[in-house]
Amino acid sequence: MMAMSQTRSEKLFTEALKYIPGGVNSPVRAFRAVGGVPFFVAKAKGAHIWDVDGNELIDYVCTWGPAILGHAHPKIISAVKAAAENGTSFGIPNPLEVTMATLICEMVPGIQKVRMTNSGTEACMSAIRLARGFTRRDKIIKFDGCYHGHADSLLVKVGSGALTFGHPDSAGIPADFAKYTIVLPFNDTEAVRAAFAANRNEIAAIIVEPVPGNAGLYLPKENYLQSLREITKANGALLIFDEVMTGFRVARGGAQERFKITPDLTCLGKIIGGGLPVGAFGGRADIMDLLAPLGPVYQAGTLSGNPIAMAAGIAGLEELRDGGVYCRLEELGEQLESGLRDAAKSANIPMQVNACGSMFCAYFTGEPVHDLADAMKSDRARFARFFHGMLDSGIYLAPSQFEAGFISTAHTAADLEKTISSAAKVLRTL
Repeated sequence: MMAMSQTRSEKLFTEALKYIPGGVNSPVRAFRAVGGVPFFVAKAKGAHIWDVDGNELIDYVCTWGPAILGHAHPKIISAVKAAAENGTSFGIPNPLEVTMATLICEMVPGIQKVRMTNSGTEACMSAIRLARGFTRRDKIIKFDGCYHGHADSLLVKVGSGALTFGHPDSAGIPADFAKYTIVLPFNDTEAVRAAFAANRNEIAAIIVEPVPGNAGLYLPKENYLQSLREITKANGALLIFDEVMTGFRVARGGAQERFKITPDLTCLGKIIGGGLPVGAFGGRADIMDLLAPLGPVYQAGTLSGNPIAMAAGIAGLEELRDGGVYCRLEELGEQLESGLRDAAKSANIPMQVNACGSMFCAYFTGEPVHDLADAMKSDRARFARFFHGMLDSGIYLAPSQFEAGFISTAHTAADLEKTISSAAKVLRTL
């Protein structure tokens, strides 16, 4: 029997395996959670992507969140080209850094001063260091399934790729690092109170994804975020919102605007880079002024605030500045959410669809999902079949049950209608 010829994606993956660990530069991309071989992208425009074999897909990964305006937005591309003409990096202050900082401080309620970084991981790592320096305490609280990047002290019971591969902790982290991280279940206020009672005057901060998006997607229960704000204030600790994913995504001013909670520090990323690598952390001026060169908490980065990323991010934020686009994103989110629910009900498939604005996740379980323990009850084998069925129908979802999906302003009602009708067909086969 003649062997079937390989696709270009399969050939590229075979070659990548020789030179890149696992063939990918970020674990979830390997499709290990759903099986099969990952495809390689040739180009992206609007809400669609094309792989190297010429297949066109409606994209609900959106670069894992940054492409809120769709791929290759003309104003962002134009800004990047103009900035590149003047040089790609200086290592010296440039005017675009000031413009970006002004926009962020204007748009995000809890930020009075901001420091740029090169990734969300770096932003969270630096915010934790700053919180410890400000409070002169060592311990932090994080929550099951919340992912705050791959800094050592934060890779404890995490979400994202670590959860996808069944290893919620990472090798290579000394136990002494992890012992300063207290891990609690999300949406459990009493567990937080108990932790502070058991560690009086030792907890520097709580770091939390206000809408966890790295174990799928689940929402804070009513008054839960408010309780975190009250508990930290009462105990002299800081509240850090990791809004790398939700910042400028679930509202103009992020989750803190949507839920009307002002944290002490905020971590940002993704959207503020307009598709380029970037991160930032900011907050109260008295806390931020402890950073070098003003204070004793050191943080630095050669490419921080580089002109290309700043130009791309500014172009994107200016499009989001008036907040009008969020009405459209809410409408699209509601259309997809209700459509998927109806499709699952029609197929008699147990499915929970969690959504927050333009973020969503469909869990294959009959029970509501409020935390990591609930998320872990989902049928991952069924999700894998659903994923491949949708991919064969021209719909690209995140290749893991434990990742959020994203909608952009470039998605059309027709895109969503095709997605919902494809989901209905695939669900009937499961």
